[in-house]
Amino acid sequence: MTTNGTQGTDGSDGPVRPVGRAWTAVRVVRDRNARLYLASVVVSGFGTSALWLASGVWVKDLTGSDGLAALCLLAMWAPTLVGPLLGTLADRFRRKPLLIGTSLLLAGLLLTLLAVDSPHGLWLLYAVLFVYGAAGVVHDAAESALIATAVDRSLLGDFNGLRMTADEGMKLLAPLAGAGLYAVYGGAGVALLDAATFLCATVLYASLRVREERPAPPRTGPRERIAEGTRHLWSHPALRPLVLAGGATMLCAGLNGALVYAVVEGLGHSPAYAGVLYTFQGAGSVTLGLCSGPALRRFGERRFAAYGIALLAAAVALRAAPNDPLAWAACAAIGAGLPAVLIAVLTAVQRETPGPLLGRVTATANTLVFTPNVVGLAVGAALVGPLDHRLLLVALGCALAAVAVALFQSAVSAERTASRSPSDASPA
Repeated sequence: MTTNGTQGTDGSDGPVRPVGRAWTAVRVVRDRNARLYLASVVVSGFGTSALWLASGVWVKDLTGSDGLAALCLLAMWAPTLVGPLLGTLADRFRRKPLLIGTSLLLAGLLLTLLAVDSPHGLWLLYAVLFVYGAAGVVHDAAESALIATAVDRSLLGDFNGLRMTADEGMKLLAPLAGAGLYAVYGGAGVALLDAATFLCATVLYASLRVREERPAPPRTGPRERIAEGTRHLWSHPALRPLVLAGGATMLCAGLNGALVYAVVEGLGHSPAYAGVLYTFQGAGSVTLGLCSGPALRRFGERRFAAYGIALLAAAVALRAAPNDPLAWAACAAIGAGLPAVLIAVLTAVQRETPGPLLGRVTATANTLVFTPNVVGLAVGAALVGPLDHRLLLVALGCALAAVAVALFQSAVSAERTASRSPSDASPA
């Protein structure tokens, strides 16, 4: 296996230099397992994004309630709060069969939504969405763990970037397709589409060429297994600062997201204009995903994340200016800056975590990084009324800049420690 550099136990994650010519996105696509994984991300992501939009519209049409419609997103997201517990399942079973099983489970569950045709059936919709979210946590943890073994280690950064590109691309296309399908066939039509995408993903997972040993029976209870993953994450000198920076960034991102309609109003447009801004943001994320592999090799995870957060800081502050072209540029920059820390965290976790721990460590990292985003959305919603959104945006930009500086200093300190280590070592 060709190496793309190492990270020592001191936590150094400085620039990584590949042996031979640089890897590119084309080399990822040429890897059979990586190609199959990316195809599964595109297929299942399309269905998930379509359902995410259609479920809220479905509830709104049945009840006329915005609050009940918003509960759809909460039902899908809530299982993330117990991500560390759900992540233990990804370490308890072989990952490929687990991916196949969760995909088949979701395909079957989605078919039950064909019975929802009145407000009295909403309990079933919410229950399916909750299980959907829980299965998604297990699925993501198992997928991340299996990717780390099935895809060449030197391709992980490129793969995670392309995965982000595929995800964001689906978020740009699938909601429109889902809305059109819903308009013609209703929620049942979208549920059938999503079920079909999971069946297609099942075929793709079954085609993977991986060899997995059956995990050893656990010698401890769930609480101890969760603690093992948390201890690894928290005690690792490279992972801890990345996860902390990721959580702080997503907290600010949630606050920023809650201000989008205030920004649109400041620009003098109707609320529907937010769709234009999200399109520019999605384009920025797609671009970043294509460039992330080479950038990770050049800068290392912490520097790459720090540069992304710094770009995000400038873009968020720039949104305070009531100017359309500046708003478009800021949204594109947000789309490019925000995913950097997410890609860096995932890639570092995959590279720095032993296989038997990888499922629960991935789920724990996702919980610590993404939970603050919802907190930020709630706080932002409370602040946007009494406070001027422009002041909030400038304050958020400053806070993000501080996070970027702290993470950059952590990377520099780790590199200095690594560079001194050989000279400090005693002769054998």
